[in-house]
Amino acid sequence: MDEIVKQALAKWPHVPHCYDWLGLDARGNWYLRDDRVQAAGPFARSKGSMLRHDKLIDFIGRNYDCDAQGQWFFQNGPQRVYVELECTPWIWRIGPAGPVRSHTGAACVPRACLVDELGRVYLAADRGLGLVHTQDVLAVAEAIEQGCWTPEEVQSADLPARYGFVRSPALARARQAPS
Repeated sequence: MDEIVKQALAKWPHVPHCYDWLGLDARGNWYLRDDRVQAAGPFARSKGSMLRHDKLIDFIGRNYDCDAQGQWFFQNGPQRVYVELECTPWIWRIGPAGPVRSHTGAACVPRACLVDELGRVYLAADRGLGLVHTQDVLAVAEAIEQGCWTPEEVQSADLPARYGFVRSPALARARQAPS
């Protein structure tokens, strides 16, 4: 976490959390979701505006984390901005020599390879579960053929509970709200 973010947290510890304003798609792109976009539906159906500012994307990546309930967020100064996930909290990119990095650029160590009912490939790693970027599926296929990974069949609906993450913190919050 950036030092400036830590200082803001110390200075303003009681800033309310923000929900449904930031999303991460299955290709590792960040999306801003204003009121109009949120009213149009959940993140998978109504994404919003894709972020293209490299420094902002890097800032989000450096301050991306998870709470004790498995809800992923971006710590924006004193405010925690919870992230709507299209698929998983990490999107893995596989380099030509095999190193695996997240959509934020963080290196990881894969421990298991999973394939769901739609043929999507995931890697369970030291950082958590991530979907392999569509452009890198060939690299995974080559690694499987070389015996580096043995794919396990899974159901995508089972992944959040199995790997301890929440796809929609906004929906989880709405379910917990008193009626």
